[in-house]
Amino acid sequence: MMRLSKVSPKKCFFLVLCFAVLILLVFNLRDKDWSTKSPHVLYARDEYQLDETNLRHEPSVTTVEAVDTADHGDKENDIVDYGKSRSEERPKETLTASDLPWYFSQGMRYPKPARRNRKTNKRLARLLPSETSRGDRISNQLMFVPPNYETIKRKGKLKTILLYNGLSPWNVKAGRDVFLSSKCPVSSCAITAQREKASTADLVLYKDHYIPPSVPRSSYQIYMMYFLECPYHTQHVKYPDVFNWTATYRKDSDIVAPYEKWEYFDPRIRQVEQDRNYALNKTRKVAWFVSNCGARNGRLQYAHELQKYIQVDIYGACGTFKCSRSTAERCFEILDRDYKFYLAFENSNCKDYITEKFFVNALTRNVLPIVMGARPEDYEASSPQKSYIHVDEFGSPKELAEYLHLLDRNDELYNSYFKWKGTGEFINTYYWCRVCAMLHDEASFRRPKSYDDINEWWRGPGVCTNGSWRNYRARNPEKPLADNSR
Repeated sequence: MMRLSKVSPKKCFFLVLCFAVLILLVFNLRDKDWSTKSPHVLYARDEYQLDETNLRHEPSVTTVEAVDTADHGDKENDIVDYGKSRSEERPKETLTASDLPWYFSQGMRYPKPARRNRKTNKRLARLLPSETSRGDRISNQLMFVPPNYETIKRKGKLKTILLYNGLSPWNVKAGRDVFLSSKCPVSSCAITAQREKASTADLVLYKDHYIPPSVPRSSYQIYMMYFLECPYHTQHVKYPDVFNWTATYRKDSDIVAPYEKWEYFDPRIRQVEQDRNYALNKTRKVAWFVSNCGARNGRLQYAHELQKYIQVDIYGACGTFKCSRSTAERCFEILDRDYKFYLAFENSNCKDYITEKFFVNALTRNVLPIVMGARPEDYEASSPQKSYIHVDEFGSPKELAEYLHLLDRNDELYNSYFKWKGTGEFINTYYWCRVCAMLHDEASFRRPKSYDDINEWWRGPGVCTNGSWRNYRARNPEKPLADNSR
């Protein structure tokens, strides 16, 4: 019988050690492979797809309400409550599309009727600027369903919205189509353009231009003005005490109608590591597509001064580079491929005035926008975290150019401006859904408010400036920037 050779303790220890190292190496490689994926299921936008066959036809429901600090003594900021207590909150890693409100592109959660304060019987949701000065209240309005909405639906009575300027400026049809096709949580409204209904319509809505009706006005009616452009390019309304509500891009409007609205999937997660270098192979510095060379805020002069210190390629009527609007997508492909920075300069410097020049031309591309237009705090409130550079952060175009050169040399610093990507989306704000929901809010009709002078609110001191906001503050140290709350 063959005898096995003895294994010394030293050799045995060595074999065990090698085996342990091998196991650790295998697990380390597996961890490294997983770490390349996003820690949040909703951030991997290209990989995350809903299985359409598993979607329920009936939307799930939840309640979204802003905490009423006046009634509850809560000292916290305005909070959106998605119907879950803190103990019920899911971990960030398990957040799925069914957790998202209905207004997200893949959201499935619809609101329940709003709750009331037991003592005052007031709704808890903060919907109007007079109820809170924080934020734009868009999410609150999107998730608002009147407490008695089931009764309203059973009665079958619709709120009538008269578009006094006609249907064509709004690109909507008469009737209920826009409310039903949008699957509004509150859809008991109908649109008309028949001016003879001006004395009976629940809401008389004007777009950009006010025409006094030829019929008497009822006390229960709401009159609302919608302004798309900034004060420099809109009508001076000469009639006092006409409008109860406003709808503009400004956050202190009753129904805020921004050019775009950014919202995070999870407000606790605003930055995630990216798996690409946004500076890679980009050989040119700054680009600008512009056709209006006479903007009153001096943006062209600023760009020309900036050109003295860094390469700025100006495309269009105001520069020497050409790229036709008819081939806009090709122009933006050039922007994505070759340029690191883009001048997202508005034509006017006005409070909250941020248009598609920033949201669409810049943020939807892989380029870092340099902004001019609204106040720095307005961009901060409306934009993904650390997604842009405001000109007023610098004392001069030369100082800005020096910082851009620093970013150009430092890929890590440059890429830090793109960590917001994948943390949220530009949502549909469903303007008509919110209008309909607000028309069913009893509090709005019980104490109807009006603008004594809509011009004072819309274009009063501090709303716009021809120069920079930095210089405005220097010129007017005693004047606060426009709050304009009623």
